[in-house]
Formats: sequence, structure tokens, C-alpha cells
Amino acid sequence: RLQIIEELKALVNMEEDINTTYKNFKSLQEQWRNAGAVPRSNYNDVWRTYHHHVEIFYDFLHLNRELRDLDFKYNLEEKEKLVQRAEALVEEPDLNKAFRELQTLHKIWKEEIGPVDKEHREAIWERFSNATKAMHQRRQDHFKELDKEFEQNLVKKNEIIASIASLGEHVASDHKGLQKQIRELEALRTAFFSAGKVPLKDNEATWSRFKEAVRAFNRKKNEYYKNLKKEQQVNLDKKRELVKVAESLKDSEEWDTVTPQMKKIQQDWKQVGHVPRKYSDKLWKEFKAACNHYFDRLHASKNKGSGEEIENLEKKKACLDKLQAFSPGKSKEDDLAVIKSLISEWRSIGRVPYNKKSINGKFNKIVDGVLKKLGVDKKEAELLKYGNKLKELASTHDDYALRKERTFIKRKIDEGKSEINQLENNLQFFSNASEDNPLVKEVVEKINRQKESLKTWKAKLKKINILQHSLSKEEEEESSSEGEAEEGKEEA
Repeated sequence: RLQIIEELKALVNMEEDINTTYKNFKSLQEQWRNAGAVPRSNYNDVWRTYHHHVEIFYDFLHLNRELRDLDFKYNLEEKEKLVQRAEALVEEPDLNKAFRELQTLHKIWKEEIGPVDKEHREAIWERFSNATKAMHQRRQDHFKELDKEFEQNLVKKNEIIASIASLGEHVASDHKGLQKQIRELEALRTAFFSAGKVPLKDNEATWSRFKEAVRAFNRKKNEYYKNLKKEQQVNLDKKRELVKVAESLKDSEEWDTVTPQMKKIQQDWKQVGHVPRKYSDKLWKEFKAACNHYFDRLHASKNKGSGEEIENLEKKKACLDKLQAFSPGKSKEDDLAVIKSLISEWRSIGRVPYNKKSINGKFNKIVDGVLKKLGVDKKEAELLKYGNKLKELASTHDDYALRKERTFIKRKIDEGKSEINQLENNLQFFSNASEDNPLVKEVVEKINRQKESLKTWKAKLKKINILQHSLSKEEEEESSSEGEAEEGKEEA
């Protein structure tokens, strides 16, 4: 460009016809337009120098006014087009596009279009300058609006950062809760990035606080899962040990000893927490298979029954046949004696195969029916059967079994009393209701049933107390007799 300026200077001093000189001038202008960019620091000085010598050349053309005036006219028309386009850019919706085009117009003004005559030079420049100022004002106003929007975005982002910080301060202590918080964090991160730009002066600080809040949560989350992995490893070792126990017991035939153990390790399995997912299904299948194997064998054994159980089943069938064949006679006392005898015989027979236990229910049902035919009420029938049960307990001399039976009856009595109190309290809610009220009648019937049941349980308690007293007295007499015998030996 500097070379072009030097050649432009030389045109004024060349001795040639004006047309040739003018063509050389136009050629230099074309070269100038195509010369490319120069360093920013030199651009204005180079352009002013070029423009100055262009004007000097036009002044030099005063010898050929027609040629100069034609060029001035063309330049004025082109600059008016640029001005019109610059003025129209104020209405362009896309501000960035409008501003880029304005810069292009300025470049064309400076680079591609020459000067105009002095009469129009100042006016055309003022129009172009005013259009440029209007665009700059619009741009400033736009950035002011953006600043307001950026301030609002800053408020939103600060609120989001505060929410993330709160998550980090209250990290859940269980997997389910923590997974929920992770989803909340992802939603907050998405909201942060969607909230838009913030003022440039706050951008770095806002981004730093956001990253730190996210990191604080992630540190605690990672710490939880690190500890969880340790805990799951401990649980994994526990479950592996339970699988070993189940495998070692699954083929045992010591049913009475092993069955409680198998039930216990099943409960222990439920108490052990989670294990790593990749081991969970495999371990459960192994444990379940071992337990199922054992209990399938146990049920098969119970259903098959031992030789003794099968023999007992035949005895009970024979006893049941006698009961079904029973026909009431003339004497109620004799009939009751027969029934008592059959009940006693039934109770003396041992256990039957597991899958045949329903025979006991059948027997009791027939006994209840026979006693009803004999005119024995439900309470008396219950006590009659219970009397036989106590005789069996007494014959075994099993103090533990008697104490256990007595504890069971006392608990039933306490439960009955509690139920009656509750029902009577419920009646108070119907204080103004008629006795014909269905709800009142239902509660009264329940109370009466419970009272009858309570009488039966109290009668059973009385029987077992009498039995225990009698057994204690017999033991004292036996002890006394043994003591007298020992004294006789000493005297002898």
C-alpha cells in the first residue's frame, strides 16, 4: 500500500496525456482495493495518507474538469447508496448482523469509493456518520438491556448454587435417598447451564462457586459409596459364610437339630444388608437352592412317615372307627365313660405322618358332635377333653410340660380379660344408641362370647392347679415315706 501511495504521488509529475494518467490512477485504485489487510496500528495513517494524495490528484485534474466531475458524481452516487443502507440498518432485527454489515459499509467507504466534490463532501459524511451513531446507540441500548438480563440470570444462578450447596450439607445416608439427590443435582446443573449469561465481572466468580458446590456434594457422595463398598464387602463375607453353612446342612437327616438351624440362618440372611450387585443373584440362588433342598427332603420325610408313625396312624384309624360306630345307650354316664375312654386311647397314641395330621381334627369334630347329642354343652365338652389331656400330662411326670401349659392358660385368660375391657369401652361410644342397634348388638354378642370363653379358660386353670397341688402332695408323701424308711435303717 505504501508503494501504491508513492506511485500515486508520482502521477502528478508525469508528462503524459491526461487520459493515460487517469487510467493509471484508476489502476492504482483497483490495486489498492486488492492489496489486502495491513497491521491495525498502521491502518488509519496509511488510509489518511492515501486519501490525501487521492484528493491532490483530483485537484490536479482541474485541467480536465469534465473527467473529474464525472468521477465525483459516481462517487457521490455510491456513497449515497452506502448512507441509505446504513440508515436502513437501524431497523434490522438481527443486531449482530446489522453491526457486521455496518463495518463492511465503512470498509467500502474507505477502501473502494473515492472522494466527492467539496460542495457535498461534508453533508454526505455527516449523514453516514449519523447513521453510524444511531447504530452504535442502538447497540449500547441493547447491551444495557442485556446487562439487566444478565443481572437477573446472576440471581437465578446464585439461587441454584445455594440449592446445590444445601444438598452438599444434607447428603442422604441411604442409597435410595442419595440417588434421589443425585437426580436433583443433575436437574440443578441443567437449570444452571440454561439460566443464560451473567455480567462479565461476575462470570468467573459465579463459575467457581458453582464448581465448588458440585464438588462438595460429589466428595460426600463418593465417600458414602466408598464406605458402602466396604460395608457390602463385609456383608458379602457374611452371606458367603451362610451359604457354606446351608450347603453343609442340606443333606443332614438330623431333622430335630438341623431344622431350627436352617430356619435361623434364613433369618440371619434377611438381617444381612446389601452385597455388591455382581454377586447378589448368584449367592441368593446358591443359598435358596441349599435351603430348598433341605426342606424338600424334610417334607418328603414327614409325608412318608416312619414305621412307628404309620403304625400310630393305623391305631388312630381303628380308634376313629370305634368312635364313628358309637351309639348312645340308656345311661348318659356310661356313654360319657365310653367317650372318655376313646379320648384317652386317642391321646395315648403317638404322632402320625405329617401329611395325615388332619385325622386329629376329624376325631375332635366327631367327639364334639357325639357330646352334643349326649346333651353336653360346649364348655363341659371342652373341659371333658381337657381333663383327659391333663391325665396324660400327669402320667408323664413332666413338670416342665405342666408349667408350660399353665403359663399358656394364664396368658389366654389375660388376653380374654383385655378383649372384654376393650369391647366394654367401645360400648360407651353407643351410650345414646338403642339396644336394637346392630352395632350395639354385635358388640354385646362379642362380650358374651368372650365371657363364656373366659369361664372355660378359668375352669381349665383350676383343673391344672388342682393337678399340680395333688402331684406336689404325692411328692411330699413319697419324700416323707423315704425319710421314715431311712430313719428305720439307722435305728436298726
